[in-house]
Amino acid sequence: MVPDLNRAAREPDSSQVESFHLYNAADTNTSRSACERRNFAAAKIITDHLPPQDIDLRPSSRGLTTSCAFCPPLKAIPLASFYKLHRLPQIITMPEPEANGYTEINLPSQTSLLSSEMPERSPLNGVQNKLLEQVIRTPDRQPSPQPMHLNVPGASQHRILQEEGPGYVAPKFEGKDLQMDQVMDQIEEKGFIPPEFVESETNWFYNELGIDDMYFQTETVEAIVNHILSLYAGKVAAYARDDKRLEIRLDKEATDHAVYIDTSKPGVSVIDGPRYEQRIDEKYIDGSTSKNSYRVETFRSGSHLPGDKDQQLRCYFVYKCHFANPNPEPEETDLEIIGEKRFLQKATQNTKAIYQGVMNHAVGRTGPVIEMVDIEGSREKRLVIAYRQGSAMGFFSALSDLYHYYGVTSSRKYVEQFSNGITIMSIYLRPLPQSTSNAKHPPIEASIHQIMKEVSLLYCIPQNKFQGHFASGRLSLQETIYAHCVWVFVGHFLNRLGSEYASLVSILDPNNSVHAEMLSKIKRRLRTETFTSEYILEIINKHPDLIRSLYLAFANTHYVQTRGEQDDFIPTLSYLRLKVDKVLDDGELKTLISKSVANEHDEMVMTAFRVFNAGVLKTNFYTPTKVALSFRLNPNFLPEVEYPQPLFGMFLVISSEFRGFHLRFRDIARGGIRIVKSRNREAYSINARSLFDENYNLANTQQRKNKDIPEGGSKGVILLDHHHQDKARVAFEKYIDSIMDLLLPPTSPGIKDPIVDLHGQEEILFMGPDENTADLVNWATEHARKRGAPWWKSFFTGKSPKLGGIPHDAYGMTTLSVREYILGIYRKLNLNPDSVRKLQTGGPDGDLGSNEILLGNEKYSGIVDGSGVLVDPHGLDRDELVRLAKKRAMISEFNIKKLSPEGYRVLIDESNITLPSGEVVNNGTIFRNTFHLRGDKQFDLFVPCGGRPESIDLSTVQKLIVDGKSTIPYIVEGANLFITQDAKLRLEKAGCILYKDASANKGGVTSSSLEVLASLSFDDAGFMENMCIHEDGTVPPFYNAYVKEVQETIKKNAALEFEAIWREHQQTDIARSTLSDTLSIAITKLDEELQNTELWKNTELRMSVLQDALPKLLLEKIGLDMIMERVPDKYLRAIFGSFLASRFVYEHGSNPSQFAFFDFMSKRMARLSR
Repeated sequence: MVPDLNRAAREPDSSQVESFHLYNAADTNTSRSACERRNFAAAKIITDHLPPQDIDLRPSSRGLTTSCAFCPPLKAIPLASFYKLHRLPQIITMPEPEANGYTEINLPSQTSLLSSEMPERSPLNGVQNKLLEQVIRTPDRQPSPQPMHLNVPGASQHRILQEEGPGYVAPKFEGKDLQMDQVMDQIEEKGFIPPEFVESETNWFYNELGIDDMYFQTETVEAIVNHILSLYAGKVAAYARDDKRLEIRLDKEATDHAVYIDTSKPGVSVIDGPRYEQRIDEKYIDGSTSKNSYRVETFRSGSHLPGDKDQQLRCYFVYKCHFANPNPEPEETDLEIIGEKRFLQKATQNTKAIYQGVMNHAVGRTGPVIEMVDIEGSREKRLVIAYRQGSAMGFFSALSDLYHYYGVTSSRKYVEQFSNGITIMSIYLRPLPQSTSNAKHPPIEASIHQIMKEVSLLYCIPQNKFQGHFASGRLSLQETIYAHCVWVFVGHFLNRLGSEYASLVSILDPNNSVHAEMLSKIKRRLRTETFTSEYILEIINKHPDLIRSLYLAFANTHYVQTRGEQDDFIPTLSYLRLKVDKVLDDGELKTLISKSVANEHDEMVMTAFRVFNAGVLKTNFYTPTKVALSFRLNPNFLPEVEYPQPLFGMFLVISSEFRGFHLRFRDIARGGIRIVKSRNREAYSINARSLFDENYNLANTQQRKNKDIPEGGSKGVILLDHHHQDKARVAFEKYIDSIMDLLLPPTSPGIKDPIVDLHGQEEILFMGPDENTADLVNWATEHARKRGAPWWKSFFTGKSPKLGGIPHDAYGMTTLSVREYILGIYRKLNLNPDSVRKLQTGGPDGDLGSNEILLGNEKYSGIVDGSGVLVDPHGLDRDELVRLAKKRAMISEFNIKKLSPEGYRVLIDESNITLPSGEVVNNGTIFRNTFHLRGDKQFDLFVPCGGRPESIDLSTVQKLIVDGKSTIPYIVEGANLFITQDAKLRLEKAGCILYKDASANKGGVTSSSLEVLASLSFDDAGFMENMCIHEDGTVPPFYNAYVKEVQETIKKNAALEFEAIWREHQQTDIARSTLSDTLSIAITKLDEELQNTELWKNTELRMSVLQDALPKLLLEKIGLDMIMERVPDKYLRAIFGSFLASRFVYEHGSNPSQFAFFDFMSKRMARLSR
């Protein structure tokens, strides 16, 4: 992708125009060499295409007579900064012009473009190229499979289709003549068309519009009659209009097919009117699946409409698909198996061959496959695009806007569906007629390649918020999509809290967890509707000229010339003929914005564009192939008053189906990726406003939870667009792949080109499953491997054991940590578990809930899950609970015959249920949602293993406090954020012994961290042998042993923190919920300090700490030296720092004396000398 600099043509400088005879058609000098004759022939081609003022009359310095090659003598326009994007290669062999008046240009191969033998040239107009050394390069990496396939112009000789006609041959309709007679008879009967015109109008419809026999065979006589009458009515109506404009708009929609006919001016996107292409997208193409899909045929009439030489008819025919095999294998590519019956019947062998080649690529790609085929004996180009169904909404109609922008129109278009879930579009493109062609448009031989590259950008966001500016030609595709991305950015980060919030922050203590939680809630309230997304959009729409200038500044930083003077793939003639605006620096942009806007709000919004430009460290915006747009942002623009804990890294990902963030607080960090869905548009608006803050808070919580492991906290959140709630998998795949674009070095020129990397450091992200993504992590792991990521093994945790994953639910990793806190309470208070009455939210169907049942030995008195409430004061039958836990079934399947007379079960869909106590439950759902708040002292221990966040907050906690005492003596919070911090403190003040989620449920993150460590330590072969369950189900002995060591590590870490919190509470009487946070802060702060001290450079100390910190089995199997060689240095530093910091704080507390650390390290150093 290259920045689009399509502007008004540069005014000719008449002072530099000299008289020069470029070509004399009458020149019959046979003494000229073949080389000279070719050069003169080429000169004629150029002068046919370009106006005189754009011909460079100065002698060429490239030695044409010696190189026997002609380079079109275009005037070299001084492009600003390194916007000198398109220069002609040194050698372009131009053949003689053919009889039809044009010559097909043979493009140079990519090898010639990159040839080291090319002579060095001084930069034209003093403009230097951007140095490629400033961008990511990995010369020793080999090309790997990519998410998208692009037929790279210049990489090889283009395929030339040696076939006349459209590539489709409709079966002959034998009854066509008879039907035509019936149509004329009915038209005459209706009497709307004069009898003398009936035959001519019918003949025109049947024979001159190019409608194939499939239409006539499908439609009834009555429907055809109505279509002909409608077309004739349009002609008559044109005479009644003042502008005499002929406007025909006809549509018919049936259950299995549809017909649309519209007047159309070639190369012009119609912004108003019925917008039939948009309707076809929304009604037929966007929702296509392998079970229910539609194919589309559309073509432009060969003749102009009567009385209007610029108008033609555009016909669209939509047919419901009937597949030869509706249920093929997912990876099946044979068109004869997966093809639609009409397609297989109509498509020629050449068309099938083209589609088959595209299909072979498409099944292995995340994004589109783009191919271009030349039509023999014609300037027409056939653009073929394949992509997965449902992955690009509004793509069909958006493509029209794209090729219209470059002065190209289509004669025919086909949309074919295949039962393996692939859509293939075939578009026949031709230059505009000479009468409508604009001088600014390049020849189709050049513009087709720019169109091909921009298809990738269009695929990411087919219908952006500024599509009207693009369709009208006011802004380019790049400019509108850039504006769309900044619109998303502005909606999240425009500072609108005001000075009142800052004053409040100065009064409260953000380090106090209660104050921090209160500030978070107040922030949500203060985010008023002053700057809604609609209002921001309205402001940006008013300033297209500012968008253009701001985009140039963005492109000036992030576009890179990968091929030097030979950039880009081919000689895109248009860019040498266009005026290029000056690229403004930030100060000049600030001044321009101030002068251009009308009020303070406009200035705030447009200034946010400058903030965005300054914050982008790297982006895949100009990568030739991509599936979504990703931006690595420097988070230093975030106001400290709102976000006191600074982020280390931020990714923003934008696509038509979603927007998403990935935030991390350290370079080495780990956290889950969740997908957020919205019930309706209002819920989406709320979710969108809180998206970043939710992501920030989740990552911050993860940071505190990860105190025992080398990874800091991170989190990724994907918000599905309200129109695309069913696109969770599509969104996840695009999110992951586009982030990988910024993590992996480029491997294939023209496919994944180098990007500008202002961050300048290698980045590795460690991710895991979260809400709505648990079933997608295997794909992410395999995709990372296919793309050649060296860290594919450690990229995602939570993957299948066949890929080396350690499933938390199967081995109870999270529950082991929770149980350690429960057992610690029993141990400290000498309690007998058998007599402890236990309440649990989150039933036997869940991960944490089922394992808590399996590992626990208390008397279960109550369980609440998604299906209802189950209670027995005498204890629920343990064998029945174990049965449900192993089956992962809800309590709705509990055998109620095993309840005591005082026991009961209330399901959410029940009402008017009388309990054994005589209480009547009117609504089962309300009873379930509020059961945990019943303060009747029937439970001793409460373990939330599931439930909604903030199920107990300051407004409801009083229900659990009677006479100043907590009705539940012990609470261990297994579920994340189940109780708010202020409610926890109120419960503790009332005498409850409470351990919060950040301490209790950290077992899962410990397991994931050790899974990552094993992935990094083994090479690929060793990993597959020792950490992956074999295809026959055999479990490697090392895997079983390593899982047991992981379990023991979880229990050990949980016991250390439990003892530290218990001890410090006894000493200081500070609430345990507060101590959990202060311990986390103390460990993470000391960890960061230790990683940057001289201690790491002490080789003996480093080796000693790693020996203690690393799992014994890994040390025995691989050896410390090999582990240190394979594991990234940053990761080893993080292990070193986190181990020392956690052991010190657990031993000496969160507020040790100034000599404590000296004493701690002295003891460790003394061990080295023994």
